[in-house]
Amino acid sequence: MTLIRSAIFFLWFATVSTVMSLLAVPALVLPRKVIVTVSRNWSRAVLWGLKLIAGLDYEVRGSVPTQGVLVASKHMSMWDTIALYLLLNDPTVVVKRELLRVPFYGWYIWKAGVIAIDRNAGAHALRRMIDGGRAAIAGEHPILIFPEGHRMAPGATPDYKPGVAALYTQLRVACVPVALNSGLFWTGPAGFVKKRGRVVVQFLEPIPAGLRPREFLQTLEARIETATAALVAEGQALLQRNHNGTPVVAGRTGL
Repeated sequence: MTLIRSAIFFLWFATVSTVMSLLAVPALVLPRKVIVTVSRNWSRAVLWGLKLIAGLDYEVRGSVPTQGVLVASKHMSMWDTIALYLLLNDPTVVVKRELLRVPFYGWYIWKAGVIAIDRNAGAHALRRMIDGGRAAIAGEHPILIFPEGHRMAPGATPDYKPGVAALYTQLRVACVPVALNSGLFWTGPAGFVKKRGRVVVQFLEPIPAGLRPREFLQTLEARIETATAALVAEGQALLQRNHNGTPVVAGRTGL
């Protein structure tokens, strides 16, 4: 049943993405807020289909930041980018520059406003990221960054990059760490498999501005990895109960 539900959801995802991408083309010449609204509605549609078709809901814990701060999140699956874009208040997302070349998707994230980083550009890329971060904070937008730079499987060895520390120290703002366990449920080759259950995303205690880069990075990694390990254990227990036929107990969900 999991593969059948996953296949049906894939059709839903592809249909919604194609239709909304085509209908949103005029938004490229309209004010930025139009494409932001379209993007948020796309996220809602995807998460609604995920819950209805695949039986995968989500729960939010902690206080979601509403001001211009740095938000550093664990990254396990595509679910993270979809849900966090919806949960945060019009965030500016740090992305790989090559994503801008993807037809439709790249056009729309460029219009929405992202910080696109060329990883091979060295110091120039770092300056661009900091300049983009300052503009985001000035506009009171939270900055969303995945500090490991790529998706990490549950239990994988952490790989935190120094870019997040540069943003934190140069912008002189607090950082909100985020832990999650989406990789247990949005999984399989190319993320095709969607397992029934509930993703938990947890906004942790903010790290105040003013720490030295090394101390900040160590604090960030410790908080995210400790909380993530607990959420992964919780998610694994939920999957085991589902496997044994025990109903999922409803929690405070995001839908």
